[in-house]
Amino acid sequence: MQSLATFKLIKKIKDDRFEEDNIHEYSLLVNVGSRDVQIAVVGNLDHRVLFLEDYVLPSVSSNEDLLNTLDQLFDHHPFLKAGFWKSIKISIKNQKLVQVPESLFVPASAADYLKFNAHVNKSREEVLAIAMKNSQAVTVFAVQKELTAWLEALYPQKQFTILHQSAALIEGVMKYAETRTDNPLYLYVDRFKLHILSVNESKLVYYNQFNILSFQDYIKYIMLVMKTLEMDQKTSKVIMWGYIGKNSPHYHEFYKYIQNVTFGGRPAHLTFGYLFDEVQDHHFLDLYSINLF
Repeated sequence: MQSLATFKLIKKIKDDRFEEDNIHEYSLLVNVGSRDVQIAVVGNLDHRVLFLEDYVLPSVSSNEDLLNTLDQLFDHHPFLKAGFWKSIKISIKNQKLVQVPESLFVPASAADYLKFNAHVNKSREEVLAIAMKNSQAVTVFAVQKELTAWLEALYPQKQFTILHQSAALIEGVMKYAETRTDNPLYLYVDRFKLHILSVNESKLVYYNQFNILSFQDYIKYIMLVMKTLEMDQKTSKVIMWGYIGKNSPHYHEFYKYIQNVTFGGRPAHLTFGYLFDEVQDHHFLDLYSINLF
């Protein structure tokens, strides 16, 4: 029986310069989670973000539901199934990942690295790896075989890149850290997850992601990581991106516990037209950072 899983569009921005006839000059960025999907289109000549959509997947409860919903979304969409993009980059959001220093990474041992951090179902999942230039590390992660098969069927004539959300965030934050001389703690507040990073002297010091069930979980994990890194919650600076509003109750709660928390900006490697003024600068860092690969 076919699943009845659905998708709901909650944000859409289309730049005046976007032309479907010029898709061969654009990069398609897709961020796929179990409960949401984000899409962006970037012009390769001026690195301008031309299109953005954010969907939530309220009815997805299994991998079968997710594939069915993605199939519905792509089939419904006016141009996602086009096969003549300049490049296609797809980021996977899950917790089956591990970061390996590039100097120690052996491709044939990728599955063995991942065993330390996650259980992989070899019959249904495959292990992939993506190198990260700025951090000089490799993200090893698992992805559903059915998903990669679906992508290969969708874009049979076009090679695409599959990476992990953590890799995009690490590269995006490290790019941002190049503009700073201090060593703040970096946060990305995702839907139902918190990502925490630390970068010092152009080196990745810390990365981890945590499941969030209540607001107090945010504070608990931030305090735990700050203690581990010997940072002071009253004096250490914290830079935050993600799904949290500047005037939201959650932000004011953050400020009670972490007084030096501020919002991060948009990535400098991309440009944005005036229509994106309705999107807060600290939103969609993981989506934008896919373009670094």
